[in-house]
Amino acid sequence: MKAATRAKAATTAGAAAPRKAPKPESHLAMVRRARRINRELAEVYPYAHPELDFRNPFELLVATVLSAQTTDLRVNQTTPALFAAYPTPEDMAAAVPEEMEEIIRPTGFFRAKTKSLLGLSAALRDEFGGEVPGRLEDLVKLPGVGRKTANVVLGNAFGVPGITVDTHFGRLVRRWKWTDEEDPVKVEAVVAGIFPKSEWTMLSHRVVFHGRRICHARKPACGACPIAPLCPSYGEGETDPEKARKLLKYEMGGYPGQRLSPPADYPGKPAPALGAGQP
Repeated sequence: MKAATRAKAATTAGAAAPRKAPKPESHLAMVRRARRINRELAEVYPYAHPELDFRNPFELLVATVLSAQTTDLRVNQTTPALFAAYPTPEDMAAAVPEEMEEIIRPTGFFRAKTKSLLGLSAALRDEFGGEVPGRLEDLVKLPGVGRKTANVVLGNAFGVPGITVDTHFGRLVRRWKWTDEEDPVKVEAVVAGIFPKSEWTMLSHRVVFHGRRICHARKPACGACPIAPLCPSYGEGETDPEKARKLLKYEMGGYPGQRLSPPADYPGKPAPALGAGQP
């Protein structure tokens, strides 16, 4: 009787005992998981690209400055009229501020953006012979141009590898536990240490694509995420596959992307992935 009582007590104690917390992930394991995420995103988004319309480095620089606090689609709807009016840095530097403000008003913060565009255009005209420089240290000296904008221009207009830490990129790398840093410069440094330089530009595109289409800020579509098994934050969003599918955006949900004038070598709107159709 006493033996049975002891066995029952032991069983009860074992059931009540807290489970051991999982071992923290080693740095090496994190790096391996991060690189696998990149490989899998490359399969999901083989067409990842900058979603701003541009025909030359100057147009990309201007469009990237305009993209702050708005969507690339809104910028792409605005820049045709802007570049028709001011096709070169010399033209833009001579613009009447009020006239430029009216053109870029839909992008928001139009007065501050006008000031930046006038300033950077004048600097390009006066200091760089009307050409956009291809060095980070020169780009970040231009009004309204920080490291994020500079890396966008370098990676996509000059082929110089760079990591673009926008809001999507920062959110996802923290969800994936690559870093807990909030400062974009520190995030950039951490991620640069995980991946070879040759991957930096395309990694940026893939992560931003995933953040815009699936891993949203407010309600990520966890149940429709192709890298869910690799994500330590799985469950923050909708896990039901059918409900999650309805959250998908752009071509993943059957809609066009943000580009209005894709380049000739861009294959157009890719086929919906993950079996997602019109929600």
